[in-house]
Order: sequence, then structure tokens, then C-alpha cells
Amino acid sequence: MLACTTGLELLLASGACEVKIFCARCVQPASHGCSLYSVLSAGAGTMPEKKTVERAREDARQGKAPSTQAGEFVREEIHHVREGKHGVRSPRQAIAIGLSKARKAGVKLAPPPAGTPSAKKERSSGRRKSSAKTSRKRSQATSRALKREGRSGASRGALSRQARTSAARRRKSRRS
Repeated sequence: MLACTTGLELLLASGACEVKIFCARCVQPASHGCSLYSVLSAGAGTMPEKKTVERAREDARQGKAPSTQAGEFVREEIHHVREGKHGVRSPRQAIAIGLSKARKAGVKLAPPPAGTPSAKKERSSGRRKSSAKTSRKRSQATSRALKREGRSGASRGALSRQARTSAARRRKSRRS
């Protein structure tokens, strides 16, 4: 039995199937001995793409802020919407999904703001056992619901509006 059972990644290289196991918390190979894991399969939509994780890791090595590292996951999510993998109601939803993936991948972000659905979800999942997996029915329902949503939430105009309104909420000194 492996101590680390996260991020099951199947690579079809030259006809042979190679298995690599990663920790979902700190995105390191399984041998490092982390204690909290969940099994995620690559390509299932729950695990970030390998390139995204590598870019985030590179940002961490360069000493960049956690928000910069998380930006890679948000960028990936916006690409998913544009590719048509699923839709979003608004740019904020795409950002929330990306930040959630970043937290699961071990980026040290602040918890979601109190009173938001993300905060409620995170609070309830914290009480759940680490081995408890989301039921197949719930997972499929979430996927189907996202597929029914539109793609305009990741459009250039929508993201531009989101950036402007979010900047307007911050003080002048905090804007870049």
C-alpha cells in the first residue's frame, strides 16, 4: 500500500502504461511522505494539467506571491471554458473554480470570503474524512450543470469588466 495515493497519472508512452503518483497538497512526487491525500485521475477534470502545475511550481521557486501561482490555475480554467470543456455563469465563477483547484494543489491562498458558497463548501469538506470521495452521482451532476452554462463568462469583454470592477473596489495604492 502506498503512503501517498494522490493524482494518479497514467502516461501512455511507447505503448506501455506508466503510473506516476503526486500529492494533491504540495504537488510533489508521492515519496515525500505527506499524510493527507485524495485520489484524482488526470484528465477527469478535477486534476490540473501537468503544465499548469509545473508553471505554478516554477512561480513558487521564483518566490512569487501565492496569488500569482494561483493565477496559473485560473488561466487554465478560462482556457477550459473557451475550449468548450464546460461553461460558467460569470467570470467570477471561472476564477472561483481556478482558485479552488489551486488550493487543492497546495498553493497557500487565503480561504474564500465568508458567506460565499465556496466558503460553505470548504468548511463542510474540512469536516469530512480525507478518504471520503465525492459520490459519482454528485460529481456527474456538477459536470452536467457546468456543461449547460454558457461560454461568454470567459470572453475578453467579460474578463475585462471583471478586472475593472475588482480594481475599482480596491484602494488606489493597492491597484497595479
